[in-house]
Amino acid sequence: MAENSRVFTDLKAATMESADTPYGMIEDAAIVVQGEQIAWVGPVAALPEAHSDLPRSSLEGRLVTPGLIDCHTHIVHGGDRAVEFEMRLNGASYEEVARAGGGIVSTVKATRAASEDDLLADALRRVDVLIAEGVTVLEIKSGYGLDTDTELRMLRAARAIATKRPIRVKTTFLGAHATPADYAGRDDAYIDEVCIPAMRAAHAEGLVDAVDGFCEGIAFQPAQIARVFDVARELGLPVKLHAEQLSNLGGAKLAASYGALSADHIEYLDEEGVIAMAEAGTVAVILPGAFYTLRETQAPPIALLRKHSVPMALATDINPGSSPLNSLLLTLNMGCTLFRMTPEEALRGVTQHAARALGLKDCGTLAPGMRADLAVWDVKHPAELAYRIGFNPLHSRIFGGTA
Repeated sequence: MAENSRVFTDLKAATMESADTPYGMIEDAAIVVQGEQIAWVGPVAALPEAHSDLPRSSLEGRLVTPGLIDCHTHIVHGGDRAVEFEMRLNGASYEEVARAGGGIVSTVKATRAASEDDLLADALRRVDVLIAEGVTVLEIKSGYGLDTDTELRMLRAARAIATKRPIRVKTTFLGAHATPADYAGRDDAYIDEVCIPAMRAAHAEGLVDAVDGFCEGIAFQPAQIARVFDVARELGLPVKLHAEQLSNLGGAKLAASYGALSADHIEYLDEEGVIAMAEAGTVAVILPGAFYTLRETQAPPIALLRKHSVPMALATDINPGSSPLNSLLLTLNMGCTLFRMTPEEALRGVTQHAARALGLKDCGTLAPGMRADLAVWDVKHPAELAYRIGFNPLHSRIFGGTA
């Protein structure tokens, strides 16, 4: 018997397991935790005899959900872009800022100048805020180095977060994020001479869990992304893609053809792309923070995603430029308010479907065999998690069975 085995009682469990019951809700529930795993979950009246003698902890009627998962972040970076925020408010578009040398490239300079320790220290401040909201799994992308040394430094800092805080980190190589100034006008050369060699080096060092790219007019064309994905496939790495954020270049369809874990942003996605994602099992990652910050008007096709049963995840997309959003709880509200997702869709988007967007099968729901990553909330109904703005009702967080 694991040393920290116990039964949590006097709780409501939003298991996110069953689609037949809203939130997979069990009203008067018990959860048995043995070591780092959930051993049993169900109505307290049905608690198996084998667990009846375990120590009990009353949660006093609180709601328990799976630990939250932020499945799309750029949380490791140098500097900030508050001045560009001001530029946009004075009328400049995101594309105009980028083409003027701002945007992603402006963060590259600050990130290249930062040491690994600096990157880690700055990131931990942002990570702590997410942990305080019940986040137990975090995806972190590179993409602000755009040279081998800095891309690897970012990924090392991302890996180090999990040694400094009680949180799981999944790393994503995003070398195909933008073309650096020293390769201006030579996108193909950058892909061949920098991006792909950096990806190989990061993989050789064990720093990469997945590969991403930015398929957009201000970034890379589908054929260029395909070259990156071909190497990812060769290395045995799953892929995902920033797609259809500002226009429709067919990026989501391309990603689906590679069996991508996810296609993210997707404001301009059409039904053909939705169908391709549905057939490939690719998750749609909805990112309302960028939509809000950039004051966009083209919303992602939520109705089409529902129609074709494409799972929808939600994430902060926390980054210094287009989504300086450091709250997954606020992201829930934004997904509902801006895009008319339901509170249940939003909560599944940061639990069950977010896990799927990261290729994880051991978290995201409350079920036997899953990691004991739990969020305990001072709320009466799970819809409250998406309903309130600027309010954090987290009572406690259990990570791998440990409070």
